[in-house]
Amino acid sequence: MDEEFWQIRWRENRIGFHEGRPHEQLVDHVESLGLSEGDTVFVPLCGKSLDLDWLLSRNLRVVGAEFNRQAVEEVFARQSLVPEIRDAGSLIRFSADALDIFVGDVFALTAAMLGAVDAVYDRAALVALPPETRPGYASHLSGITGQAKQLLIGLDYDQAQMNGPPFSVPEEEIRRLYESGYGAELISRRPISGPLARRCSGTEEAWLLIPKPAS
Repeated sequence: MDEEFWQIRWRENRIGFHEGRPHEQLVDHVESLGLSEGDTVFVPLCGKSLDLDWLLSRNLRVVGAEFNRQAVEEVFARQSLVPEIRDAGSLIRFSADALDIFVGDVFALTAAMLGAVDAVYDRAALVALPPETRPGYASHLSGITGQAKQLLIGLDYDQAQMNGPPFSVPEEEIRRLYESGYGAELISRRPISGPLARRCSGTEEAWLLIPKPAS
């Protein structure tokens, strides 16, 4: 992944992907993940999303991965938490209470670092990646999470309308990326809204990815 690209976006405050409230698709569909209090949710490319706070408020353990250290520091400050900070391979791990966030490249994160994961919430990661990177990402994410079930938020729009990220990842590509390990169920489709709607028109989709049984 192009770390410098994302660091520049954060430095220049070009973070239109950051929302001032928990994402509606998460709020509407988190129950589909069948989580219980104390379960662990992994949020790749989490930024400083308020989704993290919302998941924590449901008494879940939340683990994130994010390139930008300042964004991670803001999350802990917002939660009034003083994190323990320690090296984790090429990453840096921030930990306090039920929140852990790894600073660095999500591709450097291992299953051993991450620990047991009950579900993945991917709102901003897959759509942030160019086409050539997505197959490796989908495989890596499945591997490090033990093929945990996923709530995946995708976008489908005419890529000619704007340059990504966020990129359009239409239904056929999502099914192709995850078909080897998951059954993909489209649980919601709604028009793109918010600041992104000023740049393109299309749909935002919520997918439930359920692991296929081992053959």
